[in-house]
Amino acid sequence: MTTSVKAYAATAADKPLSPNTIERRDVGPHDVRIDIKFAGICHSDIHTARGEWGPISYPQVVGHEIAGIVTEIGSEITKHAVGDRVGVGCMVNSCGECAQCVKGLEQYCLVGNIQTYGSTDRDGTTTQGGYSQQVVVTEHFVVRIPEGIELDAAAPLLCAGITTYSPLRHWGAGPGRKVAVVGMGGLGHMAVKIARAMGAEVTVLSQSLKKQQDGLRLGADHYYATSDPGTFETLASTFDLIINTVSAPIDLNAHLSLLAVDGAMVNVGAPAEPLPLQIFSLIPSRRTFAGSAIGSIAETQEMLDFCAEHHLGAEIEVISADKINDAWERVLASDVRYRFVIDTATLA
Repeated sequence: MTTSVKAYAATAADKPLSPNTIERRDVGPHDVRIDIKFAGICHSDIHTARGEWGPISYPQVVGHEIAGIVTEIGSEITKHAVGDRVGVGCMVNSCGECAQCVKGLEQYCLVGNIQTYGSTDRDGTTTQGGYSQQVVVTEHFVVRIPEGIELDAAAPLLCAGITTYSPLRHWGAGPGRKVAVVGMGGLGHMAVKIARAMGAEVTVLSQSLKKQQDGLRLGADHYYATSDPGTFETLASTFDLIINTVSAPIDLNAHLSLLAVDGAMVNVGAPAEPLPLQIFSLIPSRRTFAGSAIGSIAETQEMLDFCAEHHLGAEIEVISADKINDAWERVLASDVRYRFVIDTATLA
């Protein structure tokens, strides 16, 4: 038994998204049905729908920044109730049995977690994402959105928020620590807000100074243009932690030179091209170059509670469903401050 819901779907890698209808499974004992209210637009949606990260099955509904209201729960549900404000992020299942899942690190499931869209679910169907009216998700992968965060501003936290919160927390951003954020976009603006709320001294490193006022307004202490060669001289050996949010090639070695002894540079942006690295950018100062995915479900809930406590949400532009293709082009042109969010009521 399934339920038909309206959605916006990619039907081919080279075609615009269009209205479509998809099927959502019936609610099982451990499932939650969510009436989606808002869905954020992430650059990952575009990469996936256009086949840039590998072949996918069409039609494909993307979207992994989902905020909504619980409308139905399974017979064994204890964590959620009808009427709850909830969110779903980048994954909707995992094996639950491997060493990482047992440790509560579902994002690093050794079998491979089941992504919110474009993955093969346990029943053999292809998962379909949040550019739709409803979604049915296993209880464990549904998180509570606290009061104090509006649902539209909360949606991007389910990807952009947790993707930046997790490395900031893991690498110890806090008082007495100097943190640099590379890129002032959908991920970068949340990294600035969160790092500042954690108590770190925050610097934005952007290609130009055109977003400087925004960066300072959102919590940055300093703002530098990486197009200015003097920036790398001025800031040499300065930072304890650099979060690189850019999904495009950058000069890794120049940025690594900005790390202090024992500093770490963590990539959360995912450029398609390989990035050349000189090993002597690391060895003399015992620097670390690392990557980080999203957080676990527990850490995602922790992030949402942290954001509610500090009154943090994403800077958003809410759009109707018929503007999704235009919004995608604007994302590619970096013409958004700082996250598009779809009002899914307009799907009707």
